[in-house]
Amino acid sequence: MELRIFVEPQQGASYRQQLAVAQLSEKLGFDGFFRSDHYLRMGAGDPLPGPTDSWVTLGAIARETSTIRLGTLVASATFRLPGQLAVAVAQIDDMSDGRIELGLGAGWFDAEHTAYGIPFPTLGQRFDILEEQLEIITGMWNTPLDSQYSFEGQHHTIVGSPAIPKPVQPGGPPIVMGGYGPKRTPALAAKYASEFNLPFPPVEIYRASRDNVRAACEARGRDPESMIYSVAQVLCIGANDADIARRAQRIGREVDELILNGAAGSPAQVLDKIASFAEAGATRVYLQVLDMNDLDHIHLLAEEVMKVLP
Repeated sequence: MELRIFVEPQQGASYRQQLAVAQLSEKLGFDGFFRSDHYLRMGAGDPLPGPTDSWVTLGAIARETSTIRLGTLVASATFRLPGQLAVAVAQIDDMSDGRIELGLGAGWFDAEHTAYGIPFPTLGQRFDILEEQLEIITGMWNTPLDSQYSFEGQHHTIVGSPAIPKPVQPGGPPIVMGGYGPKRTPALAAKYASEFNLPFPPVEIYRASRDNVRAACEARGRDPESMIYSVAQVLCIGANDADIARRAQRIGREVDELILNGAAGSPAQVLDKIASFAEAGATRVYLQVLDMNDLDHIHLLAEEVMKVLP
């Protein structure tokens, strides 16, 4: 089982805080450092220092780390034009020596679009935009250097692009997709993604979603085992009840609710939750760290959970 650290900087985190978590995660041996892609804090609380752009941040962190995988969980297709995104991710792939991954979704948080003047189409239109972007980004990455790339769609048109720069990773950085939709999401994942992720599900819902993706792979003639199946869980681990309660309070959650819906409680309880998802087919877990000032939290996770996992 691979463990990755997942953060939500829009809740109030500077670049330096993100860098500290990423470097510590690398030092302790976690497989990846991933961040959300949002421009507005969710819920009450101090929004300072304000949002940080995902790809600016990851490009900088790429130059300050050397082994840990980096990426978004997930970038919104409404935020960037596909040609621009293809260039940015390819550039950071080079800056990181081939450690970047692109998590991409349709977007959902309408308030942040309003707050920053970003158009927010209907859900169906956003999925159409996402599908076109996936086609364009992968098409540009895989166009031979002696050729040009063109695409004509309902939302995006590309004419005679040199489709450069190219990523370091052959075929382009792995694409991570996810979500609860029973049809369109699995179909897009089966066509474009290396990894399917489900955020914060009950185990039985996770198993059903995984089965939908496996069926979509089979319908395309793709081996379902070629897909990585992962899950995201909020983290709240403690050495004792007092530690757990303190960490839950810091993120505005109840201990019992976190134990039910996240990777929370004692190290043994967190191991049990990870094991339940492993039994349901997951081989990778993203652990959402909401208090980025609590570096001891990550140390405890590494010592009492990661080092015990097979």
